[in-house]
Amino acid sequence: MMQNIRVALVIQNCPVNRFGDNLAETVKNICAAARHDCDFVVFPEMNLTGYAPADVSNAVTLNAPWMNELARLAVKHNLAILTGLVEKAGPGKIYATHLVFRPHQPVARYRKIHLSPFEAPYFSCGDDVALFEFKGVNFGIQLCYDAHFPELSTAMALKKADIIFIPHASPRGTPGEKSASWKRHLTARAFDNAVFVAAVNQVGENDAGLNFPGISMMIGPDGFLAGENRACENKMHIHVLDMSLLEHIRSHKMRYFLPNRRANLIE
Repeated sequence: MMQNIRVALVIQNCPVNRFGDNLAETVKNICAAARHDCDFVVFPEMNLTGYAPADVSNAVTLNAPWMNELARLAVKHNLAILTGLVEKAGPGKIYATHLVFRPHQPVARYRKIHLSPFEAPYFSCGDDVALFEFKGVNFGIQLCYDAHFPELSTAMALKKADIIFIPHASPRGTPGEKSASWKRHLTARAFDNAVFVAAVNQVGENDAGLNFPGISMMIGPDGFLAGENRACENKMHIHVLDMSLLEHIRSHKMRYFLPNRRANLIE
């Protein structure tokens, strides 16, 4: 495994019904991440379509020319691009989806498994706890509300995840309040499972009555905060991860808990 991985977390303003503008901002940040030699560039939940659960008219199908552009950028810059949208998969099938573009691989996707009470009337649940691989790193994706269910992170850790990326479209509150909320549960996901956790939120007004506190956060597999950035506008923050920290934690008998988990007693 590579000793250092460079991850760009992009706090992005994502107005609804402005797909072209959101895509242009996404491309701009991909190119900026490439200039900083990043291996991963990660965008918030639904950054391309914007977040308005009750209005699924902005849902898009996954057979559009813009996908070829992102695939080309992944190849050109040799990086992984994690970007989100409202996916129209068929009649009555709308998903909160995050796409994974990697060089010379088919586009992969994660569909949100746990829907909040505000989303459940409009979206379908995903049911695939998938892991992905890039540059020797195994990673999972969760979306916002997913992070409140500890067993999902454990399932990914048991599949040998090294990083769990958690893009958010989490409105309301100040960046400080959102920071306090994330530190309560995201640090636990990292610590209990000996994985890096990286989270990033939308920012600002979205033209649909929601306002998002701009924040990104990186947490180490030791559960300690490795970096936090707050913003009131579009902002990219880069984290350099020392992947050897994973082995340091996982080789410690009292700091790596999963091998001693009694799964037969847990439903």
